[in-house]
Amino acid sequence: MTGGAARKRAYGGCGGGTSCGAADCGYLHGTGSGGDGNVEASRIPDGNCGFRDAADMIGQEAVIRERRLGSLLTFSGSSGELAELGDANPPGCCRDNTFNQCGDCSGQRAMLTVSQIRDTAMVNHAPIGCAADLVQFNASHRRGLAAMGLPASDMKALSSNMTENDLIMGGGAKLAAALDEAHRRFSPRAIFVTSSCVSGIIGDDIEEEAESAQRRLGIPVVPVYCEGFKSMVWTTGFDAAYHGIVRKLVKPPARRRVGEVNLFNFSNIRTFTPLLAEMGLAPRYLVHQATVDELGTMSESVASAHICETLGTYVAAALERLWGVPEVRCPPPYGLEWTDGWLRELGRLTGRERQAERAIRAGRERVAPELDSLRKELGGLRVYAFGGASYCHNMLAAARDLGLETAGMMGFHHDMTFDNGFEEIKSIKNIHGLTGGMPRVSVCNKQPYQLVKILMDLRPDVILSRHESLPVQAVKLGIPTFFAGDANLAAGYEGVVALGRKTLRALRAVNFVRNVAAHARFPYTDWWMKGRDPFLFRRESRAGSGAWTES
Repeated sequence: MTGGAARKRAYGGCGGGTSCGAADCGYLHGTGSGGDGNVEASRIPDGNCGFRDAADMIGQEAVIRERRLGSLLTFSGSSGELAELGDANPPGCCRDNTFNQCGDCSGQRAMLTVSQIRDTAMVNHAPIGCAADLVQFNASHRRGLAAMGLPASDMKALSSNMTENDLIMGGGAKLAAALDEAHRRFSPRAIFVTSSCVSGIIGDDIEEEAESAQRRLGIPVVPVYCEGFKSMVWTTGFDAAYHGIVRKLVKPPARRRVGEVNLFNFSNIRTFTPLLAEMGLAPRYLVHQATVDELGTMSESVASAHICETLGTYVAAALERLWGVPEVRCPPPYGLEWTDGWLRELGRLTGRERQAERAIRAGRERVAPELDSLRKELGGLRVYAFGGASYCHNMLAAARDLGLETAGMMGFHHDMTFDNGFEEIKSIKNIHGLTGGMPRVSVCNKQPYQLVKILMDLRPDVILSRHESLPVQAVKLGIPTFFAGDANLAAGYEGVVALGRKTLRALRAVNFVRNVAAHARFPYTDWWMKGRDPFLFRRESRAGSGAWTES
C-alpha cells in the first residue's frame, strides 16, 4: 500500500501536540488522546517542554537531531568555544561541509540497534543494497552472545528486496510478504520494520502494513522510521530505533525493581556487573542482546544510565518523562573522577550512599598500584582522540588519569544539548572542565581528508579511536593508534588501567606503524596536502532559512 501522507513526518518541529507549547520539544506528538501501542495516557509532571499527558509524547517517529538538538557536523576551535556555541545557538542550527568524501547513514544505526535484540526479527524495507551491513551486524551479534556465555547464533533479518518495479507500483505487498516470511522462518516475539530512502521517497505506508501484520500474526510489529535522507546526522538512527521500542514494546510499570538499573550500551559485555554489585545493584544491559520481555519492563527500573550521552539520552528522557524512571545526571563512569560521581549519583537515586562510598574507596585502592606504574610510562605523552563525540570525551577522561596530555579531539558530530536538558550531562562542558580546556577541538563527519590534515599538523604521540575505518589513516601517518572496538573497555576503575595497557601496547608497535607510513600513499593532491585549511569546505545554515553560507 502506498500512502505516506497518511502518517506524520518529523522533518520539522514537534508536530503541534495538544498539550505542548514548545515547537522544538524533542518528540513528535500524537493526537493527545489514546496514544500509540503501550504508551499509557496517565498524568505526569510537566517536563522541560510542557508535556501534560504521556500519550502526547509519542508520535510515529523521532524528530531529527538537527531540529531537536541543534546538532553540528563541522567545527574547528577550542572546547570552550564549542561549549559556548551550544549556549548561544538554539536547536535548529546545522552546519556541514560543501564537500564530503564519504558519509554515514542514520538508517544503518537504527538497523544495528534493533537487529541485535535476541528474540526478534528485522525486515529492512529497502533495496537489497541497504542490507550490505548485515554481515557486520551479524558478527557483532555473535560476539555479544559469546560474551554472555550463550551459544553463538545468527541474527534474524530479511530484506524486502525492493526493485525498480516496486519503486513505481509501490512496495506494500512485498513488505507484507517479507513480514509473513520472517514470522514463518524465525518465530520471533516481535518484528521490527526499518524504512529506507526508497520506501520513504515513494511513500509506502509502513504504519498500515505493520498494523495489518500485527493483527494477522499476533505479535508486535514495530515500524522504525529511519530513512537515510531525513537526517544528515547519523546518530538520529539511534533515536529512531529507541522511539519504536518505547512506542510499541515498553509497558507501563507494574512495580518498581529497586535493585535494577537500565544501562544503555553498545553490547551486553558485563563490564559494569561487578562495579554495581558492590552497591547491591544489577545492570540491565540494553538493548543489544536483550529480549522483548527485558525491553517491555525497562519502565520498572530504579534509574537509567548510559555509557555515552549520544547513545542513551533520548530513551532515558522518554523513560523519565513517561514513567518516572530517573536518568543519572552526571557523566558516564570513565576516569576516576567521573566514576566516583557516577556511583555517588546512583547511590543518591537508590538510597545507597554508604555503599557507593565503600565502592569508590575499594575501586581506587584496587587500581592504585598499577595505575602508578602506567603513569610512569605514559606520563607527558600527547594523546589525540577521535570517534563519537561523547565517547571521545569519555576516553579523554580516562586518559587524563594515566598522565596523558590532551593534544585535541575530533567528534564525528556534536549535539548542542541533550533531550532532558540537564546541564550535568552536557559532555563537552564536562570534559572542558576536567581537562582545563582543549585548544584543538574539531567536529568532522568522518571525513578522512580532514582527519589526515589535522593529524599532520598536530602529530600526537598516540591516538585513541572509536569507530572502524578511520584509524588506518593515523597508522598511515606513522602514529601509534588504539582502536576501542569494545566501548566498555575503559569504563570504571579497572577501565582506566585497561586503557593504559592497550595504549602501551599500541606504543610498542611504533616501528610497525612507521614502516607502514614509509610505504603508504594518500590519494590527495599537493594542492590539498600543502597549506590548506582542513575546514576549507565548511558551510552553515539556519534550519528553514534555505540559505547556505560558505566559510
